[in-house]
Order: sequence, then structure tokens, then C-alpha cells
Amino acid sequence: MQSRFVALAAAVLLSTGAAHAQQGAKKNAASPVPAAQPSPAPTQAQADGAPAQQPGWIVRCTSVSREAPLECAMEQNAVLTKTGQTIVLVNIRIAPDTRTPVALLQLPLGLNLPVGAKLQVDEGKTVDLQIQTCENRGCYASTPIAADLLAALRSGKQLKVSFQNMAKEIIAIPMPLGDFAAAYDKIK
Repeated sequence: MQSRFVALAAAVLLSTGAAHAQQGAKKNAASPVPAAQPSPAPTQAQADGAPAQQPGWIVRCTSVSREAPLECAMEQNAVLTKTGQTIVLVNIRIAPDTRTPVALLQLPLGLNLPVGAKLQVDEGKTVDLQIQTCENRGCYASTPIAADLLAALRSGKQLKVSFQNMAKEIIAIPMPLGDFAAAYDKIK
């Protein structure tokens, strides 16, 4: 079941240009923004290739056919300003069988795999993630989102995703949470 989710979530994460159906109660979902869309004008810190986030959490709903129910997910990503390369992509969806939120993270290649990745909201508790697989687009980790982490995400200001590179340097990518609650309400 876990590997089936990873494959499904990876397909959702990695699809670009797919038609995104939005019907019924999901009509008010935010318009999808392609992952390759250029970031806003770089600040001085971003001019040297530092990561830049896309503007807010994006809600996307898809269906395998007209008769199938919609599956919605929300995501936020950080890209390198110079190259457009995704550094971190966080995708959250509600698992249809358990109705619990599940996070899938896409991380870059060249990680210290045994260390895994970490999530932290503001200065709260750190959640450790095991990296499950890597392929040519990056490495992936997933986790069910516990009620306390969900509450922190809904009320927090910033999600920090951190990992180590092969030189064992810690890389921490901040992801704004300002519109997290509104986006989450659209997918639940």
C-alpha cells in the first residue's frame, strides 16, 4: 500500500501540463500554477541561485475519468532562481481510504540518505522522515500528518524542510504557511 501511494503521489507531483478538472465543491480551488513558471524577480539573496518559493500553496484536483471522484492535493515548492530546478516540493493530500492527510516530499539528489529529512513548524517539534526512494528527478519521503503537526501547520508561519547533502552540510528550506489553512480546507 505504501509503495502504491508513493507511485501515485509521485505521478501527481511530477505531472506537468496535465488537465486539472475542478468541479462541484472544488470550483473555488486555486488555479494550478505550472512548476516551471518563473519565480518573481530575484532578491539579492536569490540572485546567487538561492531557493525561491512559488507564491503560496496551490490546490490541484484531478480525476482519472469523468465518472471517477476528484482527488485533490495541495503543494508548495522551492526552486533555484537561476535554473528553475526544484529543491523541495511538499505535496499534501487526503488518503481516500483513511481520510487522513499524507505528505509527500520531493527532495534533490545528492543527499545523505541515512540521515533522512526533517520537518519543523516555526520553533516546534521536529518530525523525522525516512527517504524512501530516489530516481532521476529527486528523492522522496512520505509521512501521515499527525493531528498535532496538522494543527501546527494550520496556525504556523513557516515550515522548515531540512536535509543533509553528501558533505554532511545541513540545508534548511523555509516554506511559508500563510495560506496553508485556506488551501487545506479546500482539499479536506
